[in-house]
Amino acid sequence: MAKDYYAVLGVDKTATAQEIKKAYRKLAVQYHPDKNPGDKQAEERFKEISEAYAVLSDSEKKQQYDQFGDSGFHQRYSQEDIFRGADFGDIFREFGMGDDLFSQLFGGMGGGGRGRSPFHQQRPQAVKGQDYVMRLNLPFRQAILGGERQVNYSHNGRSEQIQVKIPPGIETGQKLRVSGKGGPSPGGGRPGDLLLEITVDKDARFTREGNNLQVQVSVPFSGVCLGTSATVPTLEGEKRIKIPAGTSNGGRIRLRGHGVPAHGKNPAGDLYAQVMVKVPKQLTEEQKAVLEELQKHDL
Repeated sequence: MAKDYYAVLGVDKTATAQEIKKAYRKLAVQYHPDKNPGDKQAEERFKEISEAYAVLSDSEKKQQYDQFGDSGFHQRYSQEDIFRGADFGDIFREFGMGDDLFSQLFGGMGGGGRGRSPFHQQRPQAVKGQDYVMRLNLPFRQAILGGERQVNYSHNGRSEQIQVKIPPGIETGQKLRVSGKGGPSPGGGRPGDLLLEITVDKDARFTREGNNLQVQVSVPFSGVCLGTSATVPTLEGEKRIKIPAGTSNGGRIRLRGHGVPAHGKNPAGDLYAQVMVKVPKQLTEEQKAVLEELQKHDL
């Protein structure tokens, strides 16, 4: 089930770090199990708001959550990853509440170093294995639309094929995290992760501007003067559009919703067809005569 961490804490997406902390502090005091003994609903609510705060109080996790939405974020972050490094201590010390509770509430997250209280960062724990980084080239269309990608991966002396889910709209420089495919832990903890560093191939027709796409369409001079129609390629197939009379060279016509698909909290982008006046390299005698006549009329 999708989670809206902002709604869980009752804050806007534009909330500052201080506002997020204030909202969590208020809810945590209300639902802390020490104040609600035996109340399972309060316990579940406390877990929910603590998870939301662990994400939204961390600038990197928050950026990933905002960019990829709940589904894409949880492909990259396990429950352990979410709570790793989260700082709750000052909030609960302020109210004199015990933090051993987290070991009980989140103790079922898994073995080998998972499930420890996020307050207990000072306690020794098994070191996670080294993360590996691998570059992955994606065709332009797949980066825009998303989908599944099979990756051939060699590590620790063996090769394997892994299926990776590509979220729509991924860009060059972003990383996809594949849990557990990194180096082994020297102390028996969980293995590291594989980070796929993305490079998106250029496309012969489309260029990208944020969530919008642009494509050029050639139109004859008479068409931009008198108005015409033209076929425009889109990611879903060809579309026929009208070119209004008087359209200038380089003018753009918007096709709503035909850019990068909606992903996470980002709405779908648009496709802009840039009109380019087609100039023939050779003219027939008849065409030349017509143009010479137009020239007399300042056209």
